[in-house]
Amino acid sequence: MLFSEILGQEHIKSHLTKSADVGRIPHAQLFIGPEGSGTLAMAIAYAQYLICSNQNAENKGSNHACNLKFQKTSHPDLHFIYPTVSTEDVKTKPKSIDFITEWREFLDHNPYGSLFDWYQILGVKNKQGEIRVDDAQEILKLLALKSFEGGYKVMIIWMADKLNIAASNKLLKILEEPTDKTVFILLSDNEEDIIQTIRSRCQVLHFNGLPEKTIADALISNLNTDSKTAAKIAHQSQGNYNKALQLLLPDSETTFFEKWFVDWVRAAFRAKGNAAAIQDLIQWSDHIAGLGRETQKKFLTFCIDMFRQALLLNYQIPSLVYMEPQVEKFKLENFAPFVNGNNINAIFKELSDAMYHIERNGNAKIILTDLSIKLTRLIHKK
Repeated sequence: MLFSEILGQEHIKSHLTKSADVGRIPHAQLFIGPEGSGTLAMAIAYAQYLICSNQNAENKGSNHACNLKFQKTSHPDLHFIYPTVSTEDVKTKPKSIDFITEWREFLDHNPYGSLFDWYQILGVKNKQGEIRVDDAQEILKLLALKSFEGGYKVMIIWMADKLNIAASNKLLKILEEPTDKTVFILLSDNEEDIIQTIRSRCQVLHFNGLPEKTIADALISNLNTDSKTAAKIAHQSQGNYNKALQLLLPDSETTFFEKWFVDWVRAAFRAKGNAAAIQDLIQWSDHIAGLGRETQKKFLTFCIDMFRQALLLNYQIPSLVYMEPQVEKFKLENFAPFVNGNNINAIFKELSDAMYHIERNGNAKIILTDLSIKLTRLIHKK
């Protein structure tokens, strides 16, 4: 992974390479950044810079054989830990190493991919991914070995907020007193979800979302997108390059989310004073309940964004509105008057509560049906 392939984040590239050049390399670092900001790509490039002893702020040093191994992220001194679930092939005690082939394919396809994208590859359905104590034990075993190149060993823990308590406790000592020339790079979208004892042992670097121009230029140069479309998608992606790539697809998740959302609110409007229309809401709840827990959570997050966008449009702040639903005969401007200061807090609370209960293995059909009936009342509140 070349630093030049990473979009934006120039100040972080400069900081990492310059500190490495003068030998100031923290043994544990925590990269915090929103989805699509490039934390994983940066971690791999930084690991290559350290392991291959590269120079000049780019991974093109004299150690050609070492750099070549990084092209397939298969260098023996580079290790990854990431959330996993049990599958048909790995029925019990899943570990990261059990899915290394899928992981390398995931990285090769898109190093800006999200946790949701990774879960889709694993086929999580109603399971919840986490990093278990078996992974922590694997870390201790791997880092006890001598490095292949005789230099640094780098352990990248992707989505460190998914470390369970047992795994976190197992890692505390080695994070504080690592073996010689061992570097930990922990990555997360949510700093507050990482336990304090882990955070306190790491030097934290914060990544910002990418500028619209950076995303637009990347879409034009990498995917031959026309400039008008690139600018539109860059605005809609809100600093998330992974989302920009998804929006380019004709059958992206956003397309499905928009249709589900519109079907939902239309049914909620029909249900006022029409008991028969409640059946439509129940059928909608049945459909969403069958999609899998991670898809449900992501869809409810999308719903929160849609309501927020409608509120901004209702209060005449179009410059902050970036969503442009493509569902036939649905216009955000027509929907916006039904989202106002009298109901937005209650709507947000009900959506947040639904996500909370779904995440904790509640019955999705009951949760979503209850949410739908409450929406029918709230959306008519003036």
